[in-house]
Amino acid sequence: MLHTILKGSLLGLTLAGLLGPAFFSLVQTSIHKGFKSGMFLAIGIFFSDASLIFLSYIGVSKIINAPNNQFLVGIIGGIMLIAFGIYTFRHRMKLSVDGEINVKKTGAFTFILKGFFLNIANPSVWLFWVSVVTLNLGTAESKDLHSFFAFFAAALLTVFSTDLLKCFIAFRIKIYLNDKVLKLVNHIVGVLLFIFGLYLIYNAILIK
Repeated sequence: MLHTILKGSLLGLTLAGLLGPAFFSLVQTSIHKGFKSGMFLAIGIFFSDASLIFLSYIGVSKIINAPNNQFLVGIIGGIMLIAFGIYTFRHRMKLSVDGEINVKKTGAFTFILKGFFLNIANPSVWLFWVSVVTLNLGTAESKDLHSFFAFFAAALLTVFSTDLLKCFIAFRIKIYLNDKVLKLVNHIVGVLLFIFGLYLIYNAILIK
């Protein structure tokens, strides 16, 4: 069982190292709106990963892998990321006199939903979990539900823990920020999300 948990943790570290849309949103949210907001975003990402594992396990992988469905998922996911990118690029942040960042108060549930849909809109995340679940189901360990659960629980908890670490580091460095830096961060994140969206749509068209 310990060996299974270690393998799951290693898988989680691999996923946590990917610089995708969720990573940049975690950093930006933590800088702009604080550690708690970043944490709620990470919770949303956690639930989206868990949902994708569950859907893959019950057989949705066959549906997602169909060429026509890959095209639809790619287009919808790309449009969502482009929309996030445009909003982020245009969003304005200001530092108050005491150096705190002024933002509109947003409920925790909003950040959880944002993290959930931002992560689930990325087809590469679907492909990652579908591939891992498919490969895992082909091993002897998959016949033991306890080992199967331990493997993916370790992976999810590892990803969540590293996401919290990213949020904490981003939150701590905000004391070195000023209005120009905040504007630059927004522009960089917005452009990256926009590029990710275009890339997903381009790939979807190539598949079609």
